[in-house]
Amino acid sequence: MNPGGRQIPAVRPQRRPPSRFLAVRTLACAALALAGAARAADAPGTAVAAATGETLPDVVVSATRSEQRRFDAPAAIDSVPVDPLRSATPLVNLSEVLAGVPGVAVRDRQNYSQDLQLSVRGFGTRSTFGVRGVRLYVDGIPATMPDGQGQASTADLANASRVEVLRGPFAQLYGNASGGVVQVFTPDPPTDGFTGRVSTGFGADGQWQAGVALAGGNDRLGGSLDAWTYQTDGYREHSAARRYQLNAKVVAQPASGTRVTGQFNYFNQPLAQDPLGLTRAQADADPRQAVAAATQFDTGKTVEQAQAGVVVDHQVSGTDSLSARLYGGTRNLYQRLGFSGAAPTSSGGIVDLDRTFGGAALSWNRRTTTAAGLPLLWSAGLEANGMRDGRNGYVNQNGSQGALRRDETNTATDLGAFAQFDWSFHPAWQLVGGARASRVRLGIDDHFITAASPDDSGHASYSNVSPVLGVVWHALDSLNVYANLGRGFETPTLTEVAYGPGGVGSNLGLQASTSRQGEIGIKWQGSGQRLEAALFDADSHDEVVPQSNNAGRTVFQNVSGVRRRGLELGWRGGFLGQVGTPGQGGGSRIEAGLAYTWLDAYFGDGFINAQGQAVAAGNRLPGTARHSLAADLSWRPVAPLTLGAELRVDSRVYADDLNTQAAPGYAVLNLRAGYAFRIGPTRFYLFGRIDNLADRRYIGSVIVNEANGRYFEPAPGRRFFIGLRAAL
Repeated sequence: MNPGGRQIPAVRPQRRPPSRFLAVRTLACAALALAGAARAADAPGTAVAAATGETLPDVVVSATRSEQRRFDAPAAIDSVPVDPLRSATPLVNLSEVLAGVPGVAVRDRQNYSQDLQLSVRGFGTRSTFGVRGVRLYVDGIPATMPDGQGQASTADLANASRVEVLRGPFAQLYGNASGGVVQVFTPDPPTDGFTGRVSTGFGADGQWQAGVALAGGNDRLGGSLDAWTYQTDGYREHSAARRYQLNAKVVAQPASGTRVTGQFNYFNQPLAQDPLGLTRAQADADPRQAVAAATQFDTGKTVEQAQAGVVVDHQVSGTDSLSARLYGGTRNLYQRLGFSGAAPTSSGGIVDLDRTFGGAALSWNRRTTTAAGLPLLWSAGLEANGMRDGRNGYVNQNGSQGALRRDETNTATDLGAFAQFDWSFHPAWQLVGGARASRVRLGIDDHFITAASPDDSGHASYSNVSPVLGVVWHALDSLNVYANLGRGFETPTLTEVAYGPGGVGSNLGLQASTSRQGEIGIKWQGSGQRLEAALFDADSHDEVVPQSNNAGRTVFQNVSGVRRRGLELGWRGGFLGQVGTPGQGGGSRIEAGLAYTWLDAYFGDGFINAQGQAVAAGNRLPGTARHSLAADLSWRPVAPLTLGAELRVDSRVYADDLNTQAAPGYAVLNLRAGYAFRIGPTRFYLFGRIDNLADRRYIGSVIVNEANGRYFEPAPGRRFFIGLRAAL
């Protein structure tokens, strides 16, 4: 595998296909309408960056594991640039930068004990904590564990350069739980000297942030180091949080064609209170409140994670390259849940987790040409990842640790092999395909065996082959049409196999979910505009859903016939000529973007839920909005000043499988402003923002199928944040 590889793609020849290739009738109307506007296309390799007024290199690696223009990628993929000196946002959570990506729902729960809710095309919406169904990577290192559960909180957005989001069938080549792939990339150290950056900011609800970043080097060796802290009193009662992060990166090029990248990340969250969810009546009465159980049991968690990794890229010849990665880390978590867990059959209301994890990968790329001189790319690789959890559970005695209720060693391993090709068999046509073979093994070694808690030990193995095939029609230099089809799978997590029916034993007989996915889309760019559309359809079988809940032990089951289909539209453009960009470059005076998603996600077959009630076929998948819209507008009246507005709209979201509880739809407006200036060699960026300008009351996220009926997590009312960043 070679995410983040540095191979420079061969220059694609200019394409003017003969008229006989204009016979693809399924998208002909849309394609030809766009083609009329495409004759004055922009120079290849650039795209308008959101809210910055600057054109940036539009390079992605997620689709084919090798650098290519995003426009030429054979799939629905977005590359969101992140620049601390142009981003009028705190850069703490992925929700700040991914709101404008169609097909993606990322909700800041205002609950740092439970992490973000992140889903792609309806995959991942059912996760009640962490990220499930979507694979996460940071600089090519997995942030998703082998069982499919991941954490988005450890991503270093304060020092990121871009975030890639891959949607659709080609995500399946990343293995288990790849309904989509989100990759965060950090910048390389400079090769010609030293840079430094400091930042600070404060906002409503006791928000405060500060950070420092240093980097330097030459063309042979460079390094960067950044550290930052963020704290908040929380919008709701009992929702305060503090976090600290340290990140280091070293890039060495000891010989021509060889590049070694070393990384170290440290994340510490010593405080993250959990206000728990509210009933609809509680949320309407006082959205800031926390339920009594939150204070009684002092709900929340502490997390400490350290990780190190190295990636080696070596250009073997003019056509062949190798890439290898090795990483490892530890994660310690201590969490107090909202119940005592004192019953003999309970697993306890306190979770104490001690995790070690790591992995290795090796991949090979061959970039060559066919006899006709057209590009041909081959990729193949092997991956191995593993984790080991020492998991204890204790009685929660009103916030204090009580008697032992659980003592297990849980393991998960993931072995994978993939092969992929990208073949331009005609100047106007490109065939892309591949397959991945995966084997995931989950194991439980139970050390706490009593009459009320029998031996839960056991293991389960899951194997799957995921094929993908796609075709791209390069109709014009400014217009691409593509179609893809693939199969994937998602294993249950260690949490989901922990308890068997009746809360007795384990549930290692739970099956992995399998899916068939297809999409068809168009991409057009020209005259400072970019327009994309995609239709997608996914059928899943053996989806994992709750079956029962007994004394805090949730038991899961498989159901079939889950359907996810929809439409994605994305547009971005710049208008009214050029003005000077603070610090460097130029851009348009007015820029705008629009991202719309229509998602029809429902149960195709009926089943019995955790409360013993019949869920009817056709019920909507909880956690999904049928309509989602994100729009932003930036105006630069003078070079140093940027003013912006953001609109976020979501339709109703059901919170339970029965579709009896729902968060109403909402629309919120945010305003932002940024002012860039210099004092000597130092660049400054002063920014401020007001979120939820109209101070609307709305539900920001739902806890799907919450056992106590407390489904709703209210979003903040009107709030502000002001920050200052300086770079030398």
